[in-house]
Amino acid sequence: MVAFYSSSLDGVAANPALPTPLLLRLIAFDGGGDGPPFQVLHRSGLPEPAVAAVLAHPVVGARVQFAMSGQADAGQRARLADDPSPKVRAAVANGPEWTRDPRTKVRPLPDAVCARLLEDPEPAVRSALLDSPHLAPSFLASLVRHPDPAARRAALRAWDEVTADGRATLLDDPDPEVRRSAALCACPDDARLTAALLRDPVALPEALRRGRLDRADAERFLAACVHLVELAGNPSLPADLVDRLAVDPDDGVRIAVSLRAELSEARRAAIDFTVDPYARGDVDWVAAGIADKDVLHRAATSAHPLLRRAAARSPHLPPGLLRLLAEDTDVLVRTHLAVYHPDTPEEVLMSVYARLGGTFSAWMASGHPRFPREGLAARFADHPDGIYRQLAVRDPAADPELIERLSHDPVVWTRQAAARDPRLPLPRLLEALTVPELASSAGGNPALPPGEMAVVMEEAGVPV
Repeated sequence: MVAFYSSSLDGVAANPALPTPLLLRLIAFDGGGDGPPFQVLHRSGLPEPAVAAVLAHPVVGARVQFAMSGQADAGQRARLADDPSPKVRAAVANGPEWTRDPRTKVRPLPDAVCARLLEDPEPAVRSALLDSPHLAPSFLASLVRHPDPAARRAALRAWDEVTADGRATLLDDPDPEVRRSAALCACPDDARLTAALLRDPVALPEALRRGRLDRADAERFLAACVHLVELAGNPSLPADLVDRLAVDPDDGVRIAVSLRAELSEARRAAIDFTVDPYARGDVDWVAAGIADKDVLHRAATSAHPLLRRAAARSPHLPPGLLRLLAEDTDVLVRTHLAVYHPDTPEEVLMSVYARLGGTFSAWMASGHPRFPREGLAARFADHPDGIYRQLAVRDPAADPELIERLSHDPVVWTRQAAARDPRLPLPRLLEALTVPELASSAGGNPALPPGEMAVVMEEAGVPV
């Protein structure tokens, strides 16, 4: 009984129709010392009484979960910045580890709250803050003269926001790691700094990849046949040395040359290289110009698959380039479009959905604004592949009889999709609550009567 109702309780905790009195009751649950189900702490749009109950929850783990919620507003999470538990404060400082939509950025904590967390007496809290990927550039840039060298190193992440005076301060920092990292930020425009970094074994690979090179240094590494991949991607490499590396015996070196921004398509095509079918397409100059129409046009119209994959990760593709990449034969190009572009055509979404399956496709079907809904029941209710049959549940025209039939489907993903649908007839919905693999989905069904939600909570030991 405990296992089945635990699964049902997880569903109820995430149920969008959970009434506020039951919500508050569930939040107050101590879970035998583990706190309430994490789903209730990661809900979006929690009402203020529920937020207040979480902030005062006696179980530290409950407050930690809320501090890590990607659904909570930054201002709500900030109210835990003075929590008595350092675990909670560290969770607030580091921020959410994931969001339901990979295209969604987490709103940073207010700068004043970050400043307070950076002065926390616990080193773990300060470290968690400086490691957070969610800090505002304005806050990072304010750390240029902070007494802690770790904070000054973090300021380098906002190099473009740092003033000229602040950059000079970091380049002359008393901490050698800060000086090295600052020099690596500045070296693309400074041959003197680059030459100095090339004498530092730790900084050498990065400096060779992106620093402004003297010809003599470039020739020295080319002659020694070391770090040639990094050298091949350096933007300041003389053209004749680029030509020499374009025929290097190492395929990795040739690929690095083939991705250079200045190459014409004819020159790029003349290079012999092999592209990994699973390589994402991490190309610095395309990533830097992710909203630049000229950059996107050069990458999207290239014959080089890695450039097209890089372009497909831009949500700023204009309609013409979007249509072009939607017809691309490269599966990763279409996959990146499906993930990152809000206007990806239906046929691309459907092909990626069918190819990937599993939880990713379930996210895409429920979260992508262009994923189709109308007509899916007629098209897919009797499809031989279960990954398609579950799409029939998305159709607003699907009738309760079809939803009930799909709740008995041989494929568990389809059964679960039907168990979550509010059109599922109530007798079958209540039956699904007792089926282990359907209990969580049925518990999250918005049509589940509040009285039945209360029964699930009572059976799970949630006190009144």
